[in-house]
Amino acid sequence: MIVYVECEFMIPAAHSLKEKRAVLEKMKVRTKQRYNIAISEIDHQNVWQRTRLAIVTVSSNKQAADREMDHAIAHLESNPEWELLDLYREYL
Repeated sequence: MIVYVECEFMIPAAHSLKEKRAVLEKMKVRTKQRYNIAISEIDHQNVWQRTRLAIVTVSSNKQAADREMDHAIAHLESNPEWELLDLYREYL
């Protein structure tokens, strides 16, 4: 089972691309280290305060894939430096 998620975040404290990327890279690295996922920024690369991330996980069954994805999303949402605006989930 493959679970694909797109998350859009607002980073209100970022006042430059450098500040945005510092927050983004920190969270991408930490999330990849903790969970069995792949993560990448797929939109808003040149916008200071927004980002859209694609996250993918693969597992032998839907429950395990959902559990891993839920944990990864909860970890991303726990960052006080940004807020979740939108979330889209698809099963492949």
